[in-house]
Amino acid sequence: MKILLATKNTGKIKEMNRIFSGSGVEFIGLDTLDHVPDVVEDGRTYHENAMKKAMTCYNVASMPTLAEDSGLEVDALGGAPGIFSARFAGEDATDRENNEKLLSLLRGIPREKRTARFVSVLCLVVDGTPHFFEGEVRGHILDHPRGESGFGYDPLFVPEGYSRTFAELGEEVKNRISHRAEAMRRLKDFLKEKLGKQ
Repeated sequence: MKILLATKNTGKIKEMNRIFSGSGVEFIGLDTLDHVPDVVEDGRTYHENAMKKAMTCYNVASMPTLAEDSGLEVDALGGAPGIFSARFAGEDATDRENNEKLLSLLRGIPREKRTARFVSVLCLVVDGTPHFFEGEVRGHILDHPRGESGFGYDPLFVPEGYSRTFAELGEEVKNRISHRAEAMRRLKDFLKEKLGKQ
């Protein structure tokens, strides 16, 4: 079964094919389409954004399509940055700028009140019907970045049960315990069942 992954990121496509190796599922990217639609992520939830991306690309490609939306929710900030995580410090903000804005907003807030969670929502559109798979991981935000691995807010986020940030734990551990990993496991179970029924 071929699934279009709504991304141009070749690293993500390789990672997905590695995760699903031997499952009978193969992911291809948007670079395989003649026309790649522009999708404005203007939804109010991860579900809305993921579905808009998946449905838009599905309508162009007419094949099963998977999209994701994810973000960091900090309790002391009322759940911000949330769906605006990637553009927290501005539309073209770098990871560093987003991290700096987050730290400035949390200045003076004690460790026990810096709780947060990463959320991932996958939307798979098959035969025009969306299916959602969610994952989350809880933890807390440090007052300064640590570690070189990962991306986004990884250098600031320490998952529950660990003393190191996602950026210090490295890709292998992160990909086992992350919000995205949990959502992927649910997707994998769904596809296994679906392929088994064909």
